[in-house]
Amino acid sequence: MFFYISKIGYFFIQPSNLLIAVALLGLVLKSFNRWPVTGIRLIWLAVLGLAVCGLSPAANWLILPLEDRFPRPDVTKSYDGIIVLGGAVDTVVTGGRGDTALTTSGERITIAARLAAALPDARVVHTGGKGVIIQSQATEAEGAARLFEDFGIAPNRVILEDASRNTWQNAVLTKKLIDPQPGQTWLLVTSAYHMPRAMGVFEQAGWTGVAAYPVDYRTRGLEDRGLGFSGASKGLRRFDLAFREWLGLLVYRITGRTPVLLPGPDEEKPAKD
Repeated sequence: MFFYISKIGYFFIQPSNLLIAVALLGLVLKSFNRWPVTGIRLIWLAVLGLAVCGLSPAANWLILPLEDRFPRPDVTKSYDGIIVLGGAVDTVVTGGRGDTALTTSGERITIAARLAAALPDARVVHTGGKGVIIQSQATEAEGAARLFEDFGIAPNRVILEDASRNTWQNAVLTKKLIDPQPGQTWLLVTSAYHMPRAMGVFEQAGWTGVAAYPVDYRTRGLEDRGLGFSGASKGLRRFDLAFREWLGLLVYRITGRTPVLLPGPDEEKPAKD
């Protein structure tokens, strides 16, 4: 139920959708001469909001604190496994075309080839089922398995969790599947903007020895604080993404799925030498 509520609810409060709804409401009020002044104000508010969110650096201001929260660890140390969170496989296109299609977060899964080679003794775990409401015909695990085989990762190293539909389920179901032992250390791979919530969730689910390995950066770093966008669609896409993640952090904190609002690297455990 939580999954469906979150998906449907976010559709209506997603900034780009909400601003369009405000503009349409303004047009209705003005066109039917019902509070025409209010209608004009709503139209201007929506246009201004779309311009600020789509063209200004506002999206970068939102996403930078998330992306810079966790540094990458040293992968020359020993890790027992690599946990790759879902979100990289387009399950709708994958199911329809019969071959793995990646989303804009594809680096989450392609980085597995490099990490598997750098850590030849580590198990490779992918966690992700169907993350959309519509019938997708394929799970993320199916698409990931195909790519892992293409990468040359031995099947006996790969563990697939194919039932989870959100980050909380990623942590809980994968923990149940793997049964990590005290003293083990695991690399957690996901998009840099998503890493604070992911690390908080894994800690709250009872994992220990998990180290963040952020990928899929959307900014260069602090130098992008003043950088705007060449097209409103680009800025709106990033603003929606960052807004969704901050909202997710808030909801997960309220529902007790993370220990703090913005988890930080203090919770990380050192890897074994």
